[in-house]
Amino acid sequence: MDSIDRLTPCLRPQDRVVMRQRWANLLFLHWEVDPAQLRPHLPPEIELDTFEGRAFIGLVPFTMTGVRPVWAPSVKPLSDFHETNVRTYVHRKGQDPGVWFFSLDAANSIAVMLARTLWRLPYHQADMSMKLDRSATISGSDEGLSVTYSTERLWPAPTPAHCKVSYSVCGAVNPAAAGTLEHFLAERYYLYAYKSAGAGKLYRGQVHHSSYPLQKADVASLDETMIAAAGVERPLSGPGATPLAHYASEVDVYIYALHRIV
Repeated sequence: MDSIDRLTPCLRPQDRVVMRQRWANLLFLHWEVDPAQLRPHLPPEIELDTFEGRAFIGLVPFTMTGVRPVWAPSVKPLSDFHETNVRTYVHRKGQDPGVWFFSLDAANSIAVMLARTLWRLPYHQADMSMKLDRSATISGSDEGLSVTYSTERLWPAPTPAHCKVSYSVCGAVNPAAAGTLEHFLAERYYLYAYKSAGAGKLYRGQVHHSSYPLQKADVASLDETMIAAAGVERPLSGPGATPLAHYASEVDVYIYALHRIV
């Protein structure tokens, strides 16, 4: 394990909260990939973050609800929509470990346009659906929940890019312990965004929420091209083709202002 401080970002920041959201039915899929694949996609001001020298690409489908500015009530359907992101993990000068997004697809055109403009994030409009089957769940938990999720990117390019995944939730809730691979992959509270027009400008945002109530997930089927659309090759056969799969039922999220840091 390297010496990056991975605990401090978990603390609630003193900065100004600008948005509230709830993230629900999160599926974390991760594959180990060659770090040399990921580094060319990153701006020079940040560095690829690894776990014991291992680099990962992540695919995370979930649902957002109650999305709103902190000063306004949520308004359906603008505040509730599905999202899928492709991401890897980065840090800046050995500090502030966070997320670098290759893409974020959402089923809300207004949210896509605002996020691309105000948050400088590579959002895409997509057709998306989620079906939850709770017939086998254990009372009071999501254990036994079956989920079918699909997304098809509409605009902007790169297209085509899609994801169809079916999975079930298994095992008890077990929040990730600091120092574990699960904590490295899931507990991320910074995001980085890069505006390359003219002189490069690097921005950092921060979120805060309770630790994810992680559970194991069993993936029954997966058909996706979103990682390839990001210019990254994940293992398609052999032991490395099976993703690490984790699920989290929901967290309430505070979103903080985006700041230029370079």
